[in-house]
Amino acid sequence: MNRRELLRSIALLTGASVVGGEFLLSGCKNPAAGKISFSPAVIDLLNEVAETIIPTTTSPGAKAANVGSFMKIMVTDCYTKEQQDVFVKGISEVDHQAKTQTQKKFMDCSAEERHALLTALEKEAKRFNDERTDKKAPVHYYTMIKQLTLWGFFSSKTGMTETLRHAPVPGRYDGNAPYTKGEKAWAE
Repeated sequence: MNRRELLRSIALLTGASVVGGEFLLSGCKNPAAGKISFSPAVIDLLNEVAETIIPTTTSPGAKAANVGSFMKIMVTDCYTKEQQDVFVKGISEVDHQAKTQTQKKFMDCSAEERHALLTALEKEAKRFNDERTDKKAPVHYYTMIKQLTLWGFFSSKTGMTETLRHAPVPGRYDGNAPYTKGEKAWAE
């Protein structure tokens, strides 16, 4: 039995429905997707957008986890051509929106200006996604960026070990563990 057959069997037996489960079965290689490339400047822009979403505080932010490189891999290997087109167009749209609101490129904006811009994009994305008539069509580009930021950061070594509490060899399950306000979540 190969990996795909095993995963299909497990999914069928457990009735599991995992977001992105098709990536597990396909190995994240999408031959139907277009050939796109990300320049170092685009990866830097994605890292800065991600850093605005998950900023550095007492723990590292998304930029420390190099989430821009994660986005590049996921978009080029796992997204359909249609999703890739929306994502790539969205990258330039971030700069366009920044210029419209602040007369500066996103990279030249202050932290407050970046936050205000992404807050406006979040509202725009919510409206767009809610009003879509074709639910199979790609979501708003900002939704893609934010989802990849969260996924990339919280599945990275930095996110799992320096932001969340991490127990490499977890102990017994305690469903009634005491919670102290301000504690980190677990990364198990």
